[in-house]
Amino acid sequence: MFRVIFILLAFISLSATAALTGCHTMSGAGQDIEQGGEAISDEADKHTD
Repeated sequence: MFRVIFILLAFISLSATAALTGCHTMSGAGQDIEQGGEAISDEADKHTD
């Protein structure tokens, strides 16, 4: 019984860690994409004026 509970808690902990890491990764990717878009927009503005 103790072993089953231990395995279940370990699985839940690893799942939570993976989920939180995924959230931070997606957040960082979104920020990188946004900065890239701003850089492209700025360059486009320079060449249209």
